[in-house]
Amino acid sequence: MSQEIINTLQRREKIIHLLEKENTVLVNNLSKLFKVSTVTIRNDLRYLEKKGCAFRSYGGAMINKAFVLDKPLLDKSRINSDIKNKIAQKAAKLVNNGDHIILDSGSTTASMVPYLLQKKNLIVFTNAINIAYELSKNTEIEVIVAGGNIRKKAYSISGPTVEQQLKMYHFDKLFLGVDGFDLNAGITTPNFGEASINRIMCQVSEQIIAITDSTKFGRKSFCMIEKINLINTLITDSNIKQDYLNQLDELGINVIIAHS
Repeated sequence: MSQEIINTLQRREKIIHLLEKENTVLVNNLSKLFKVSTVTIRNDLRYLEKKGCAFRSYGGAMINKAFVLDKPLLDKSRINSDIKNKIAQKAAKLVNNGDHIILDSGSTTASMVPYLLQKKNLIVFTNAINIAYELSKNTEIEVIVAGGNIRKKAYSISGPTVEQQLKMYHFDKLFLGVDGFDLNAGITTPNFGEASINRIMCQVSEQIIAITDSTKFGRKSFCMIEKINLINTLITDSNIKQDYLNQLDELGINVIIAHS
């Protein structure tokens, strides 16, 4: 990825953070802030509108509050915690002794940890420092921690070092947390660094297991991870709509329901 593309993605991500904080942004102010032309900023806002995270307005843009924003992990962990715990229990049952797995960062994957502590001879790769710390309490689990830059609000690690490290391994299963799950837009996340790492996680895993509560369905975020049809299994709650179930079945995706 060229530096120019990275700079563009980072600028657009910062614009989203400003929208989250202020609700509206102005082209002229953004142009001065990022030291780029107003034409560049208008292109950014046009792109963000297309992605569904903003509505363009005269001289700027306003946030689309239905868009999935990058909330701190502590806030996420309080949302639908009972449902996430049930999903995590179901997910942990798919882990066999001796498996080599990836646990993506996120509140639902973190909820899997207590149910994995009784497993034996596991090798777990994670980019989440909170997950790595908790798993290290079990001497039967070998924990591989990604090296890179810490995203403090998510307790996760990202960056090119993580991507290079991941490519050295092959795993049985990936447990992938989801911010946005849309049948057309695919699996999305607010952070482009996380999205890049998640894509490589998918590439080096035999099975891709998405774990999410049903509130994420039909929602989109800024950065694409993968198309829905690459998932092998989805674990979610009983509030999933029948039309979603039907379309996932047509795609050949195994859906596991965690009942409350």
